Amino acid sequence: MERYFQPEVELMPYEEIRKLQNEKIVKQVRHVYDHVPYYRAKMDEKGVKPEDIHSVDDIKKLPFLTKDDLRDAYPYGLVAVPLTDCVRIQSTSGTTGKRVVAFYTQHDIDLWDECCARAIVAAGGTKDDVVHVCYGYGLFTGGPGLNGGSHMLGSLTLPMSSGNTERQIQFMTDLGSTILCCTPSYAAYLAESIHERGVIDQIKLKAGIFGAEAWTEEMRRDIEKSLRIKAYDIYGLTEISGPGVSFECSEQTGMHINEDHFYAEIIDPDTGEVLPEGSKGELVFTCLDKEAFPLLRYRTRDICVLTRKKCSCGRTHVKMSKPMGRSDDMMIIKGVNVFPSQIEAVLINQGYPANYQIIVDRVGTTDTIGVFVEQPADRYTTDPAEIATLESHLVQGLKNMLGIQVKVRLVEPKSIARSEGKAVRVIDKRKLY
Repeated sequence: MERYFQPEVELMPYEEIRKLQNEKIVKQVRHVYDHVPYYRAKMDEKGVKPEDIHSVDDIKKLPFLTKDDLRDAYPYGLVAVPLTDCVRIQSTSGTTGKRVVAFYTQHDIDLWDECCARAIVAAGGTKDDVVHVCYGYGLFTGGPGLNGGSHMLGSLTLPMSSGNTERQIQFMTDLGSTILCCTPSYAAYLAESIHERGVIDQIKLKAGIFGAEAWTEEMRRDIEKSLRIKAYDIYGLTEISGPGVSFECSEQTGMHINEDHFYAEIIDPDTGEVLPEGSKGELVFTCLDKEAFPLLRYRTRDICVLTRKKCSCGRTHVKMSKPMGRSDDMMIIKGVNVFPSQIEAVLINQGYPANYQIIVDRVGTTDTIGVFVEQPADRYTTDPAEIATLESHLVQGLKNMLGIQVKVRLVEPKSIARSEGKAVRVIDKRKLY
């Protein structure tokens, strides 16, 4: 653990962080140019050579990479080391097209474990904790990432994976789990199930590390209240390594990026122009020391803000805000930009659970949007007049938030399928036409 787990790096002054990044980026660009023909061709097309890169200030000279590039180069086109040096792959689900496969050397795995260990420490974890990991294992990065971080920290690790909620709760109570790692939607489902079984007083959880899908501050407060924990956000993506690229600390005002391993930019999603600190735009990452799959200027499509405002936790690494949506997941309805997180915020603020489904359709040439919302179990009603009133309040709340009319239908508790992984919140039927 002493070899890779270096929390003192998180306290380095900005000038030292920048010096480290400058040293790493020069080596990394040369590594990629010499060993990744696909990216070398993109650099040559732009007229950029490795000797043009002297510091991270020169990163803007480099071409971007997108998920389309990763699919075009599938499976080996972006690998920068011999396959005999690779020890693992991880992969995306492939639900929106060809899978993205990421490769790791043992060095890459060690650094990833370190990043996740930092996230657990930031959530109050120590070697005395019992870390309950119910992210999915296998090709999905969630389970292996937090599992490795827990091992590096020396915590007792429960590699539960997702699903089998009855067993999750049994182990949680029997083994005294103290830190829960899963998607926020599954955390909400676990909380619901724990209360139904009347075992909340047997739960010893103190913190949760939740990621892999978008969730609102309203959902955070709901989970914290129901599980009696402090809920921390964690961010990552398979293309860059997995969870642990950034994570929340006790301040809960953004996620510290592991800047000694990843360099972050905010760009205008339309022009690609680099924006100044504090600007809202698309997040772009460059891997500073990954060996097998070192992406340069990878466009995440996540919309957020970066800030170096001093943090009370003492960490000096730059913070990214919770993603405010995705430039590619944003829905345009009647000319209005709509993000699912906006709808979720309205629902939770009016006392509804985070169990909903958005349906987008097209009637003739007109786009329509509707949302199915579960009634809270403790306020369930079948009275048509009362239902109409409740739906009307939600319609008005959504109109105030979005500026457009949204159809609302209240449904029975537990009638919307629960998620044991990433929740499917939006069904866009327009894509079928």
